[in-house]
Amino acid sequence: MTPGDGAGKKSTELPIRADLVGRSPYGAPQLDVPVRLNTNENPFDPSPELVSELSRVISQVGANLNRYPDREAKLLRADLASYLATESQVKVTAENIWPANGSNEVMQQLLQLFGGPDKKLVTFDPTYSMYEDYCRNTFTKYETVSRKPDYEIDLQVIDQALALQPDIIVLTSPNNPTGTVVGQSEIEYLLENFPGVVIIDEAYAEFRAIGTPSAIANLKKHPLLIVTRTMSKAFSYAGARIGYAIADPKVIDAMQLVRLPYHLSTLTQEAARVALRFSAELLSQVDLIRTQRDELTKWLTDSGFEVATSGANFLLFGTFSDRNLIWEKLVEQGVLIRQTGPAGWLRVSIGTPAENSLFKSALLKVTSNE
Repeated sequence: MTPGDGAGKKSTELPIRADLVGRSPYGAPQLDVPVRLNTNENPFDPSPELVSELSRVISQVGANLNRYPDREAKLLRADLASYLATESQVKVTAENIWPANGSNEVMQQLLQLFGGPDKKLVTFDPTYSMYEDYCRNTFTKYETVSRKPDYEIDLQVIDQALALQPDIIVLTSPNNPTGTVVGQSEIEYLLENFPGVVIIDEAYAEFRAIGTPSAIANLKKHPLLIVTRTMSKAFSYAGARIGYAIADPKVIDAMQLVRLPYHLSTLTQEAARVALRFSAELLSQVDLIRTQRDELTKWLTDSGFEVATSGANFLLFGTFSDRNLIWEKLVEQGVLIRQTGPAGWLRVSIGTPAENSLFKSALLKVTSNE
């Protein structure tokens, strides 16, 4: 190669990992429209009383932000244990709990701990798309088993998952994007017949029907069971980024091997503790969302749409020959929902009564010729 023909020039391409080339980051559209029902947020703002208490506490701890946070988040873990004793009627201790920056970070830590190139994770499709990304990021093999046509999981579906000989099984209940709640008998069957790590994602657990047990009740009998939760949904705290795992203390101790130093800021820990003190108030909003979900389910069904049975704060509905077109037309009407799940289906988060009303009007308008 002679001078001037490109010798010594640096490539303009970033030397990123080959398996990341051409991939797109996770994320739902964040559009400035009047009605945003696409990311399963709680539509109700934190109360002025909660915000006032949050401001007071942040002002208090602000004087000590030159110091690192409590690395083990002891007070927050104790508060979460108290909350779960009331919400799920299961006694756990601070040693059973590990908080992080959203349940996403919890899942990433779990895959860093239990996954790897020699491990396989199996879950049930359709489900949360980030599970595949967690596996990609930790070089863990990823496989799925299809749910039944109604998106339920029965013993036969579980047996299909077991036949793949996984090291980790992830079960989501209620499931995103379908809203499906997995029965207690199916969960117990899985736990009794699988010797590996079982992660049950309960991000939407607070919205399940009253009386539906949490998988937390199975912890004592199954030391490799891990339940993950979040404060983003029921607690109107999506912007605070707080999630947590509930597991055997040995699992929680092992998670310290992969957590980053001082991963959860002092501000985040204190913000979470404030919200937990207002849990009764916040969960009263959940009752309204649950009622609105059931009413919207009936309205959609009566209007001729298919609706997946949901125990979450959203509904998967369809079917549409061109769901992208319906989505675009709804955006034009000022209503933002989500293109996700199986082909032909759309997902709508449950909003305030006023937002739900606007969604219904817009949907009828844009589907009048469907």
